[in-house]
Parts: sequence; structure tokens; C-alpha cells
Amino acid sequence: MRIFSILCALFLLSAPVQAFFTLSSPAFDNNAPLPLKYSGKRQDLSPPLAWQNPPLGTQSYALICDDPDAPSGAWTHWVLYNIPSTMKNIAEGKTPKGATFGKNSWGKTSYNGPNPPSGTHHYHFTLYALDVPLALSSGLTSEQLMEAIKAHILDKATLVSTFKKQ
Repeated sequence: MRIFSILCALFLLSAPVQAFFTLSSPAFDNNAPLPLKYSGKRQDLSPPLAWQNPPLGTQSYALICDDPDAPSGAWTHWVLYNIPSTMKNIAEGKTPKGATFGKNSWGKTSYNGPNPPSGTHHYHFTLYALDVPLALSSGLTSEQLMEAIKAHILDKATLVSTFKKQ
């Protein structure tokens, strides 16, 4: 029995540990306020994002930013997909080469930053690691995108920011 315990311990020590898939931004911390320049009140730039430790087998990414606190239900600010698996970040105000814009709740194929009607809202930036490269045309809504990718999601990473009516 002791030999079995030792062998199990050695196996556990030698087994590779998969780190968690994470999404972050050099512009704000998780659950912290989104800087004004990324809002509809100022420059309306998309914020810089970076991710680490995608799951093995990731072939592409999809990104959705929404506001679940909106009075009319979840309000989508950004839909981006066909993001190549070679990407590990999105620069401020840029779209990764090869990526495709979906349609946000304004009906635009762009990023539109927060400008809540009242109170403090939470903005969820969710990056999906997918097991297939996407070949989807532009203009999908977040609901259409989720339907298209639901069977291909390996993992997701979420970064939350807040924004208060100014």
C-alpha cells in the first residue's frame, strides 16, 4: 500500500498543471472603474485587452462585452469574432487583423463604450476560446454568435469593469 501511495504522489507531482485562462487589461483592474476615454462620454476607444493560458486546442477566439445592468436587459457594447488563435492581446482602439465585427445593441459593427442612463453599471468583457477557426460573416448579434459557437467553447475568461453615470 505504501508503494502505491508513493507512486500516486510521484504521478501527481509530475502531471502538468494547466493554468487558468485569464483576461486582463493594462488600463483597468477586474471590478474596477473603466477609464473615461473608453466610454461614450469621451473618446469611445475600445480598451486594450490581454489574455493568458488559453486551453490546449484553441483555434480561434470570440469576444463579447455587455452590460447586464441595462434597464432593457443585457446591452451589448462589442461583438468581435474570427480572432486568430495566434493573438494574445487587442491594442487600445484597434481590431486584430483577421477579426470580424458583430453587431452591438446600437446596430453598429463597432465598439461603443458605456454611457449608462443612471447609477453604476457592470461591463463584462468575455473572451471565448474555441476549438474551431470561425468562418462567420460580419454583423452577427451576440445572440447569433453564441448560437454559432456554443458547441465549440473550450473555455471562457471574463473581465468586469464598472462605469457610473457622470
